[in-house]
Amino acid sequence: MQIDLSIFPIINATLNGSAAVLIGTGVYFIKTKRPAIHKKFMISAVVCSSLFLACYLTYHGLLGAQSGSVRKHFGGPPIARDIYYTILISHTILAIVIVPLVLITLTRGLKAQYPRHRAIARWTYPLWMYVSVTGVVIYFMLYQLYP
Repeated sequence: MQIDLSIFPIINATLNGSAAVLIGTGVYFIKTKRPAIHKKFMISAVVCSSLFLACYLTYHGLLGAQSGSVRKHFGGPPIARDIYYTILISHTILAIVIVPLVLITLTRGLKAQYPRHRAIARWTYPLWMYVSVTGVVIYFMLYQLYP
């Protein structure tokens, strides 16, 4: 039985984009000294990113089971392909790195270990934002610009 997987890429892009908005808004609230609101936005960003990861793994698992390949071919011209793969490689490497960073940052924040939380959050924030935003860029390049 074939399952229609076409909805997954837009769900994944939406979750990545939502995470980016939540991360940026959460950082704004801590910079404006509103830690209670910051906490809510950052927990929401973790939930969004976790949902993305679950959907992403589900999609690629089902795609592999149905088609024999977990990848979608990039159909753009050579220059776009070079840009796409540069973004994809950096995104993939940093997506692996960001998981433990987010978990450590979140744990330190929830345990009120604020100096240790801030020390790692200064690295986690830009990397997490990059991964979330480039996830959306990858979606547009792969499914909208060059399907």
